Amino acid sequence: MKKTKPKKDWRSRLHEIIYEADTKEGKLFDVILLIFILLSVFLVILESVQSINEKYYALLNISEWIITILFSIEYILRIVSVKKPLSYIFSFYGIIDLLSTIPKYLSFIIVGSHNLIALRALRLLRVFRILKLTRYIGASNNLILAMKASKTKIAVFLYFVIILCIILGTIMYIIEGAENGFTNIPKSIYWAIVTLTTVGFGDITPQTPFGQFIASIIMIIGYAIIAIPTGIVSSEMTKKNQILEENTEVCPNCAAEHHKEKAKHCYQCGSNLHS
Repeated sequence: MKKTKPKKDWRSRLHEIIYEADTKEGKLFDVILLIFILLSVFLVILESVQSINEKYYALLNISEWIITILFSIEYILRIVSVKKPLSYIFSFYGIIDLLSTIPKYLSFIIVGSHNLIALRALRLLRVFRILKLTRYIGASNNLILAMKASKTKIAVFLYFVIILCIILGTIMYIIEGAENGFTNIPKSIYWAIVTLTTVGFGDITPQTPFGQFIASIIMIIGYAIIAIPTGIVSSEMTKKNQILEENTEVCPNCAAEHHKEKAKHCYQCGSNLHS
């Protein structure tokens, strides 16, 4: 008599959909989540432009609340679907998920005109959502790495440069503010790109000591980035071809990632990956 495969419980099924991209449902979940992450980053960038924020404040606020609630549900489901929730909560992505979700709630709780500056800084923490994107590029990287090596290296390089410019621009917007020329996030990102590429037009310059310190670091990073395409990282990228042997499975017990293709047990805790 043929043995029937034991039916997965709801937690295992939920874990498979949320954490893995090898199934149809998992891929759909990742695509939908990616769309909302990009939308949330786009909204916070638009919100920093005063003219747009004043005209469409209600629409932007409602949209942000909807996205925040959806991310909150996602965060709770991620905790519920693993056997050891603390492993996820204190992991890199767990902390990023929390940081990208709580600012809207904090801005709702903290009220008073004297807190407006603090609220602006708290709301800007939502830009950290863009770091969540790194969780979902594994499968696409496998496809890209299988193509011509040169195209892959350029794509990955540009991806991280864009993320770096967005984060650095946002940080400078918080530090310097409109009074020093950093009137919105897009303009601050423009300054970060100009500074990181060592062009330095000089049309916007940081005035505060801390802002000048950050600018100095960005300039130094700019020289380091120039060296990347010359071969230093190129040789490292060649070594990373072993990623093609990995899958997207996440251990339902300890949340460990980067398991080898066809692996049945977790390399970290030994739990069954397909339980």
